[in-house]
Amino acid sequence: MSRALDGRTALVTGASRGIGRAVAERLAAEGALVAVGYARDEAAAREVVDAIAGAGGRAFPVRAELGVPGDVETLFDALDEALGPDAPLHILVNNAGISVHAPIEDVTPEIYDRGFAVNTRAPFFVTRRALPRIPDGGRIVTVTSGVTRISFPEAIAYAMTKGALETFTLALAKHLGPRGITVNNVAPGIVDTDANAGWLRGDPGAWEASARRSALGRVGVPRDVAGVVAFLASDDAGWVTGVTVDATGGGDL
Repeated sequence: MSRALDGRTALVTGASRGIGRAVAERLAAEGALVAVGYARDEAAAREVVDAIAGAGGRAFPVRAELGVPGDVETLFDALDEALGPDAPLHILVNNAGISVHAPIEDVTPEIYDRGFAVNTRAPFFVTRRALPRIPDGGRIVTVTSGVTRISFPEAIAYAMTKGALETFTLALAKHLGPRGITVNNVAPGIVDTDANAGWLRGDPGAWEASARRSALGRVGVPRDVAGVVAFLASDDAGWVTGVTVDATGGGDL
């Protein structure tokens, strides 16, 4: 049986763990050849690649720390080495990001700049560099956050980085519409990942409180988000562009 993404190549940034790993595994299960982007943890990225191969899929790692000088060049040099400089990139998933968990009083210029460098500047210029390689009818999906809809003063700078991405997507969807390239966001809520483990599992009441914020009564898991990304990457989503799909489980309804 053919799969939804057979014959397509996808790049997923921040794919060595959490939501990014789940997205990489889901896209590979749908038939895509997946470039597993990672910053430092080569062993984790190899684990993802091996898991995909073990399930019958295809993947390879590409290393580039985003948010530092030369990051885009490093990423695409690795991609070119693996695929060749003329190989098409049908799907781009901008997932890599860092947490900026602090109220405004605790956000220093250094924290602020680092958050925007990784969460906003990097996906902007990764996308810009990828555009010549994305064929007509391609897909761009960016992982933002439910904090662009739900007031979250404890992470005000983080929310700003993700809000900027949603504006970016809105404008880019219009710009790329004539080429049939769709551009969308997926906004997760509270998800049980390594990045959230410290506060989510460290405080006995945090898990229960987080589950209560969802209309579905539970904390999200990475595959919840991966399924939405896979839909937006598929042909079935060809008439969906310029939108943010809320994947918070009905957070704070």
